[in-house]
Amino acid sequence: MGEFKYRALDNKGSSRVGVLDADSEGAAIARLREEGWVPLEINSTKKRGLSMDLKIPGLSDRINLKDVAVSSRQLSTMIDAGLPLMRALSVLNEQTENKALAKTWDAVRADVQAGSSFSAALAKHPKAFNTLYVAVVRAGEAGGALDSVLLRLADTLEKQVALRNKIRSAMTYPIMVGAMVFLLTSAILLFIVPTFKSIYSDLGGELPAPTRALLAISAALKKFFPLFILAFGVLVYLGRRYINTDAGRRQWDQMKLKVPVFGELFRKVAMSRMSRTLGTLMRSGVPVLQALEITKETVGNRIVEEAVEDVESAVRQGESLAKPLLKHKVVPAMVTQMLAVGEETGAVDTMLEKVANFYDAEVDATVDALASLIEPLLIVIMGAVVGGILISLYLPMFKVIDLIK
Repeated sequence: MGEFKYRALDNKGSSRVGVLDADSEGAAIARLREEGWVPLEINSTKKRGLSMDLKIPGLSDRINLKDVAVSSRQLSTMIDAGLPLMRALSVLNEQTENKALAKTWDAVRADVQAGSSFSAALAKHPKAFNTLYVAVVRAGEAGGALDSVLLRLADTLEKQVALRNKIRSAMTYPIMVGAMVFLLTSAILLFIVPTFKSIYSDLGGELPAPTRALLAISAALKKFFPLFILAFGVLVYLGRRYINTDAGRRQWDQMKLKVPVFGELFRKVAMSRMSRTLGTLMRSGVPVLQALEITKETVGNRIVEEAVEDVESAVRQGESLAKPLLKHKVVPAMVTQMLAVGEETGAVDTMLEKVANFYDAEVDATVDALASLIEPLLIVIMGAVVGGILISLYLPMFKVIDLIK
């Protein structure tokens, strides 16, 4: 039995805050519903360790997918409970913790009050609500199922957040270790190697080739270090500008898919994102051509975008969804077959959801495998770099007697 603090509404929009005892968070929600209250927020009063969601000062005004997903779920709950949209938006504005998102909801409420449709009001804030979000809400408005599409949006956004976090967890460790190796190597070359150079110059004699090469690299780095930093910055800047072009973005996305170890992970992420986005749009009642257009914009990989473009062109000509994907190697045969079965059975959205769930599980397994594979590999690389430098430095010590002569 635990203690839970809650915030809830009744069917008239009145709110209250209180504490109740329940076996779990789900049991607390069920108890509130039995009493005729709509739970908005449930938190255990048990003290926990440091939260991983602490906001960094100066960054709390950003709107992220997690905040939008939580707000969407709360809005869906209130509309499902019978609250008018205007009242629900007012409550949402008051209870949203993210100040930037709260202001956005307030602006949306003002536009709706002025006579704008809900989807049109959302479309004015693309930083918070992307084209996927607006299209699904517009379809929900047309079909009179705003609460269900908002709930579906919340599920989709939460899964996107989870997928993004998995990618970050897979990339963070190698990047941190790579940065550590770079800093450690630079420190050795800039501060430690020059000390040995003065010692070896006093001894005289000819140094081994690895030691001479190391000393030359150290001298060049120490002399031109600012230029190296400047050149690196210029290369990064030019690289980012090139990637922002159509040709550069295509080449960059194609390269990511071919990178050893990580390429397959990027492909699975793209398949999951494509399938879930298209499935969510079609299930919400968005026309298939519009759904394909939005999917193309949100899939995040130019090679996969080209595949979706081909599907869009084929559908305009009356062809199937699955057939055009056969000529794109980036799309696995399993995806094409599942889509074809979905077209035959009239359950394309269901099949796409199954494909997305499958690739989410695949991403989980790949991330776990990468973690176990990359850790020892990076340790070996780090040891080889640092060990090679140390061996090159101390190699002349084995010939110290000859050097003294």
